[in-house]
Amino acid sequence: MTEPTTTLVQQFSSPDAAPTSWDDARTALERAELSWVVTVRADGRPHLTPLVAVWLDDTLHFCTGRSEQKAVNLRTNPEVLLLTGRDGWDTGTDVVVEGRAVQVTDPDQLARLAEAWTGKWDGRWTYDVGPGCFRGEGEDDVLVFAVRPDKVLAFAKGDFAQTRYTF
Repeated sequence: MTEPTTTLVQQFSSPDAAPTSWDDARTALERAELSWVVTVRADGRPHLTPLVAVWLDDTLHFCTGRSEQKAVNLRTNPEVLLLTGRDGWDTGTDVVVEGRAVQVTDPDQLARLAEAWTGKWDGRWTYDVGPGCFRGEGEDDVLVFAVRPDKVLAFAKGDFAQTRYTF
């Protein structure tokens, strides 16, 4: 991935704020233990749910059961938001990724992602690779999606800096 264009959004930042570096925003995505995904139902209503995600190859990945609401929503509208951060007011950085969720079906890529999930959570999230999907212990097919960012927003707290990254 080429380095994004980084812009401090002055309108929503403290007067003396500096933009959050892309390295810091990307690190927040890599280290996040919990993310939230927003999808859109066929009738236009939003759906928000927590999940675990993996940053690999400049792309954020998440998975879901074939019959879960987010998978149903993605069949008609692949546009998503993925968010991570903290619920505190004055410390940390919240990061929002905007993009299109594309299902990952390549067995080699799925194997790399299964390793990434296992490694990130010390074996607490372990998947086998099935035909075009993950298989979890005692679970149905688990679909895997990749979201290559179109735009990322970072919201630094305390110094209150809003930074936009475009790709």
